[in-house]
Amino acid sequence: MMKTLTKKLNQRQQAGETILVPYIMAGAQGLDQLEAEIELLTKAGASAIELGIPFSDPVADGPVIQEAGLRALQKEVSLAKVLETLKGMQTEIPLIIMTYFNPVFSYGVEKFIGALAETPVKGLIIPDLPYEHRLFLEPQLKESDVALIPLVALTTPKDRIKELTETGEGFIYAVAVNGVTGVGRDYQETLDEHLAYIQEVSEIPVLAGFGVSSKDHVQRFRKSCAGVIVGSKIVQLLGEGKTEEVELFVREAVSN
Repeated sequence: MMKTLTKKLNQRQQAGETILVPYIMAGAQGLDQLEAEIELLTKAGASAIELGIPFSDPVADGPVIQEAGLRALQKEVSLAKVLETLKGMQTEIPLIIMTYFNPVFSYGVEKFIGALAETPVKGLIIPDLPYEHRLFLEPQLKESDVALIPLVALTTPKDRIKELTETGEGFIYAVAVNGVTGVGRDYQETLDEHLAYIQEVSEIPVLAGFGVSSKDHVQRFRKSCAGVIVGSKIVQLLGEGKTEEVELFVREAVSN
């Protein structure tokens, strides 16, 4: 059975729409603001929303997202509290949790997957869980409606890309730079060819992430893949209280 996230993003791709997945740090402005942030991004035209879980050692996060994570940790935000906040929440689009494996392991893998079933979460990204260790989660996820989303790096060989795309669910997260997240990144000249190859061998949408911070970036990536993930730009604007700018950015980015 095709999972909800895969189905909904496939529909957008087949309709020729730009898929845009904003990333926000859950609880950076307080967990009492989380539902309002989700509603704002949904109304602006987001295809899905990625929710970061604050963690003390975020190996993939750049300075903007690290700072937001620290603000959330200072407010005592945890994986358990985020799940409790999401429980019973109604959303029009799928939510995706981005976390590291340590919080999941500490919470309990089976308990975690069971808790997700009571929320609108339909996708899961764990950047420090190698493909070879996916069996820590895959058996429990098999009967759930939560897609385990693979990441593909610029340095990933073509045979491994095929392996990752064959088992991928939801979408393929194509990391567009070598390094951590953040605005103002320079992209390699071969990136478009790299993204086009991933999309060619993948049956599900390919989204480019890391450093995407302008409509020009979105338009550039739309030539070779289905859409983008935007993190630091959104997190920074929300942290500054510029919700109108967030809404405008998303609306303009998804307009063809």
